[in-house]
Amino acid sequence: MYVNTRPEMPEGVKTLPARYYTDPAHFQLEMERIHFDMWLCAGRTEQLSAPGRYFLRQVGNASVVVLAGEDGRVSAFHNVCRHRGTRLCNADEGQLPGRIQCPYHAWTYGLDGRLVSAPHMEKVAGFAEADYPLQPVATAIWDGHVFINLSDRPRPYSEHLAALPAKFEPWGMADLRLVEHRVYELKANWKLIIQNYSECLHCPIVHPLLHRQSHYMSGDNEPPQPTYLGGRMDLREGVKTLTMDGQTTRAYLPGLGPDDQRHVYYYAILPNLLLNLHPDYMLTFTMWPRAVDRTDVICEWHFHPDQIARSDFDPQDAIEFWDLTNRQDWELSQFAQEGISSRGYRPGPYSNREELLRGLDRFVLERTGAGAASRTPSPLRPQP
Repeated sequence: MYVNTRPEMPEGVKTLPARYYTDPAHFQLEMERIHFDMWLCAGRTEQLSAPGRYFLRQVGNASVVVLAGEDGRVSAFHNVCRHRGTRLCNADEGQLPGRIQCPYHAWTYGLDGRLVSAPHMEKVAGFAEADYPLQPVATAIWDGHVFINLSDRPRPYSEHLAALPAKFEPWGMADLRLVEHRVYELKANWKLIIQNYSECLHCPIVHPLLHRQSHYMSGDNEPPQPTYLGGRMDLREGVKTLTMDGQTTRAYLPGLGPDDQRHVYYYAILPNLLLNLHPDYMLTFTMWPRAVDRTDVICEWHFHPDQIARSDFDPQDAIEFWDLTNRQDWELSQFAQEGISSRGYRPGPYSNREELLRGLDRFVLERTGAGAASRTPSPLRPQP
């Protein structure tokens, strides 16, 4: 039997005003103070398994190429030629032939971003190739996840993750391999997606299959942290993992103890990674805001290579479960966007089981409010 033992919600705590979800100017402020300033999960190291492998990410008006260098190290650059600003790479991912060449005038860069060839510049007084490398973007690796940061002065990555590396070390995330990749285009503000993700009060109504396998009141949340929100939920007795029937022939991930084998962890690593850790697989969501009411979500399923190698390996039970659950959640997020955009919307009170949503609101207010510390805008980011 689960009971509501969480602390009371203080009187007067309500949802944010509509402008936080509908005002294009506020969206631009969030992009500048949050997405251009914080560490963003861009992908996985397995996407960069050989020198020259790359993928692109669009962060607001910034196109970023993330690649593996000649030495295998991951780096990232603004996807813009230093000659006349032409976009360099156009395919979403691919293999570079040991260099990056502009399709316009053939300025050519090494995989380390150095300009190595600039045709027809020999009679330009004072020109030196060394002065025009690609503009770098900071990168960091956490257990197979690749992060980027577009700030001119990124805060230490260790501060962003805080206690999470030790907490999630048993899952061995770097060892897991991508099996399925799906992209969802939502007509919703990015914060509404995190809100939906961060509570399960809606689960008995909207997710009957999920609720049959994991009781909606079983959630045990960690207090909201400056850079992440999350908690875990119990699997019901007899349920092995979250699949269409709650069963699986896959083995538990090898580093997990008995307690973690009975839970699913749900963490929003702000501002763009949603991390679901199951007893036998990992599900990741990376969110890419496109407009105040538009967000692309990349959803990926990852499994242990020993299970993938089995002749009877079939991930469809987990893929179908979460595709169904995702679509139910995306519909709710879009309904919320439509309702908040209506003239009749007024902020409403939070339940005491929506403390992570209140934490998200505080995070946004602290970063975008009048008293928030504002960094000098980068010249690489034209201001709206």
